[in-house]
Amino acid sequence: MEKPPRCVRWGYEVNTSSDDCIDAINSYYQQVLSFGRNRKVILQAPLHDKDCVLGNILAAYYLSSSAPSRANFYIEAANSNLEQSTPYEKAVFEVISYHMSEDRDDDLAFEMHTELLKRFPKDLASLKRAQFLCFYMGQPAPFLGLVQQVLPANQEESYIHGILAFPLLELGRMEEAGVASRKGYEINKDDAWAHHCFPYKTYQYTHNWWHVALCYLEGGSPMSKVKEIYDHHIWKELEKDDAVPPEVYVNALGLLLRLDVRDALDGFEDRLNVLAVCLTDQANWYLEWHIDILIVWALAKVGETSRAHELLEGLKFRISKMNKKKQQVMQKGVQLGEAVYEYTKGNYKKALELLGSEFNAFDYKFIGASDEQIDVFNEMWCQLLLYTGQSSTAKEVIKERIKVRDGVPFMWRLLEKSCAMEGNAEAVTAGETARKLESSYF
Repeated sequence: MEKPPRCVRWGYEVNTSSDDCIDAINSYYQQVLSFGRNRKVILQAPLHDKDCVLGNILAAYYLSSSAPSRANFYIEAANSNLEQSTPYEKAVFEVISYHMSEDRDDDLAFEMHTELLKRFPKDLASLKRAQFLCFYMGQPAPFLGLVQQVLPANQEESYIHGILAFPLLELGRMEEAGVASRKGYEINKDDAWAHHCFPYKTYQYTHNWWHVALCYLEGGSPMSKVKEIYDHHIWKELEKDDAVPPEVYVNALGLLLRLDVRDALDGFEDRLNVLAVCLTDQANWYLEWHIDILIVWALAKVGETSRAHELLEGLKFRISKMNKKKQQVMQKGVQLGEAVYEYTKGNYKKALELLGSEFNAFDYKFIGASDEQIDVFNEMWCQLLLYTGQSSTAKEVIKERIKVRDGVPFMWRLLEKSCAMEGNAEAVTAGETARKLESSYF
């Protein structure tokens, strides 16, 4: 039986007579766009209207990673009422249902999002879903085209310009990203993506603080500065009583892994031990590939090798249920996780074999990491070359990196080490350059 339609925040009709159901959906949309911590609010929508197709399918999507069996209940509820739903609800149901399927083809999923947004261009939650899809595919260009497709209908909408800034940033179009960020910031000063891409950040979110910590680390600043950021702007988010969004763990783990790769983890072990206790909870596993690989490192680093191995085996099992095209891609993700595991255990030769002689971390962006996040694995590879005595290869790789990062003391220290291993006098020059850069930050 059809009910008097209500409209969600985009102005699109939904077949429900419950204002509370609509409020829950709109609250969820707000949480998605703002990277809020209360995305579980969507579970309230089916409580207010058990037959609402949109409320049920969004609840299913929310639960799809953490509780797939519960998600199936909501999918069935949505499907059983599909005939009475509005065109907008049907379109969202079709796209999300396919998005959650085990044999999903990412290219087709993106095409479906594109078609949905041609009909309903103001649905920024669907745009965000497409953004993460492209992020995991490592393809910012198609997503930029999609944002530009819906931009005319959303010029004054909150969050659209921050969303636009991100693919521009990923494509190296810095000036355009800055313009988009400023526009987003003018509309909504709490827009996380506008902050992320804005040259003059206000650092209100943990990921932006991760960027600040990385800047200090790159510049050779005292470790006390990095500790201060971790303790006051990253860990404090993890200490809160409500559910911790997965991206907060990414920021904490990503920073500590980079310290480990740079032989600078001393003084942070207690922080890693506390964090690892949280990560033994399997509720935090299998949410995102990037997080899972970081968790493998953390668990192995604190001696929880059996749990780290268990997580790796779980990733292999999940790959076995994918279609062949997706298996071929994600198998590289498992190899990266295995290499991180072996690296952490000190099995450097095995780790290097898993990464291969032509490794480039930027080919692994499908795990859901940005250029800056994924680059830590390039640094790990450089260290593995040195640890296994391949100083000549390491030297050439490091020199190439210095061409674009000549102001980073760590790169010069690696060059100094590789040259010293070969008895090359160039080690002296590299060491002097590193010392000059380091002293300039004190």
